[in-house]
Amino acid sequence: MSILIIAEHNNRTLSPGTFATLTAAKKLGGDVTLLVAGAGCASAAEEAATLQGVTKVFLCEDARLKDPVAEPLSDVVVAKAVGFTHILAPGTTFGKNVLPRIAARLGITQISDVVSIESKDTFVHPIYAGNALETVQVRALPVALTVRPTAFDKQTEREGNAPLERVTCDFPSASLSEFVGLAESKSERPELTSARIVVSGGRALQSKENFHLIEALADTLGAAIGASRAAVDAGYVPNDYQVGQTGKVVAPELYMAIGISGAIQHLAGMKDSKVIVAINKDPDAPIFQIADYGLVGDLFTLVPELTENLKQLKK
Repeated sequence: MSILIIAEHNNRTLSPGTFATLTAAKKLGGDVTLLVAGAGCASAAEEAATLQGVTKVFLCEDARLKDPVAEPLSDVVVAKAVGFTHILAPGTTFGKNVLPRIAARLGITQISDVVSIESKDTFVHPIYAGNALETVQVRALPVALTVRPTAFDKQTEREGNAPLERVTCDFPSASLSEFVGLAESKSERPELTSARIVVSGGRALQSKENFHLIEALADTLGAAIGASRAAVDAGYVPNDYQVGQTGKVVAPELYMAIGISGAIQHLAGMKDSKVIVAINKDPDAPIFQIADYGLVGDLFTLVPELTENLKQLKK
């Protein structure tokens, strides 16, 4: 078997999702090739070549690949896909954007959001907002897979020394899309999908101003901030804070759900967290069914007390 991973990167370093995808690829066995396509991205390709388990690195540099637009990137992958039995990409917005186009152009099966690899042709992924796991066996290879980054450990060992091969691509003269701009939120807090600790707030906080309780607790713990869809829809926090089926999927070491009832859509985005702590005044809230630790009470009293006690412990 021969595996091609489409690397997600920022033209400087590889993303955490790429490391998790490499872990998934190693479970398939066979040779693993990483494709680093971008502009001025040689450092990312050199990083890829040092990763344990990588057999070869393709480096394709072109001004049209500076931004992660699906059309030019798919041109590169389709041109280099001959002979590969598996084409993988992280199950992030990057991978979900580009891989369906590649699968359609190659006429191959795609399986999205893979959380387990059973064999070279059998894979597991969640359905029904994560309430069921479906095992899928493909009839023929090659196959395209997006990999849920939170389902696999990140392969970051640097014992490899893979050869780096520069490749080129003949792009069509005209494209139907172009990159206009990127609106990126910046924060001193950890990035939500890669944070060790996440503190999330729900609609029970009642207002945008009250969300400072979550911020204070998160800052004390050095945590990222998340939110339920209800809190986002109510305007308490920006959309990029949303955790759940229609938001971001996280699996931190500690997830604190404060004032979140536990709708299945939210659970789909955080139930793989290592330890889940829930604070809610409703003892029958569904969140308590999956929580490792639960505290029933008024969050407006409990959260400030918890924050203050944690500050005292840090002194």
